[in-house]
Amino acid sequence: MNGVEYMKLGIIPNTDKDKDLKVTESILRWFANKDAEILLEPHIAERLKLQNYSFSREEIFSSCDMLIVLGGDGTILNISRQSAQYDVPIFGINLGHLGFLAESEIGDMYFSLDKVMKGEYVIEKRMMLKALVTDDDNNGREFVALNDFSITKAMTTRMITYSIFINDSFFELYSADGIVISSPTGSTAYSLSAGGPIVTPELRVLIITPICPHTIHNRSIVVSDKDEVKIEICDGNPEVMLSVDGQDSYKLSSGKIVKIKSSSYVTNLVKLKQRSFFDVLRQKISER
Repeated sequence: MNGVEYMKLGIIPNTDKDKDLKVTESILRWFANKDAEILLEPHIAERLKLQNYSFSREEIFSSCDMLIVLGGDGTILNISRQSAQYDVPIFGINLGHLGFLAESEIGDMYFSLDKVMKGEYVIEKRMMLKALVTDDDNNGREFVALNDFSITKAMTTRMITYSIFINDSFFELYSADGIVISSPTGSTAYSLSAGGPIVTPELRVLIITPICPHTIHNRSIVVSDKDEVKIEICDGNPEVMLSVDGQDSYKLSSGKIVKIKSSSYVTNLVKLKQRSFFDVLRQKISER
């Protein structure tokens, strides 16, 4: 992108990580002499006594040129789901430990923000996933995720049994601790811990990884973003949970069907030009 003359920016801090809002305040001071308009959520604006900066989250998502999200990967995942329909770019500043999605660390955030204001960045469009949960009466509920959907047993030692279909063709019956359906962005998260492959984020695929299956056939499967993966929860299972990006969980009863495919939404991540995916991967994996 070329130089930016004016930007409307929403700043969204994770208050569990920026408890006293010192990082947020320092960023606001840095922007004081810049050609930018800052929008804050009401509870943040009230704490900082900046009521003129107060806007609802929906107003921030719908009107801003960019969101500056202060936190870790979990914070960015949460905001990506909430803002998906608004197609607004997200620039993450990592206040956590392991940050694959954040583009800046707190130690170089002013340098990084300066690049943003100069327009020295690119937008990476990250594929998102959609899950539709239906029952026998075809009643449904829809979810969206950036990283993954996982189906796992709840508080029990028993394995769960589920069938997998790809484009309505039966693939396999599994007894396992669960299953992860991941996007390329999520390939370095739960899917990787379950033994799945690392996939570069520009690809558009779904990664199917069983969790500790009771079989020697425990390999991941990678399918196209044009494919639909269907998981049917078999009868007689213990309590089963659907997790969205490892954050929101929902109970699944026997007979429930979960259909997962690529979403029409994407997450727009702001990326500076000096770091590649493999630079970040090498650094972050070595920190684990």
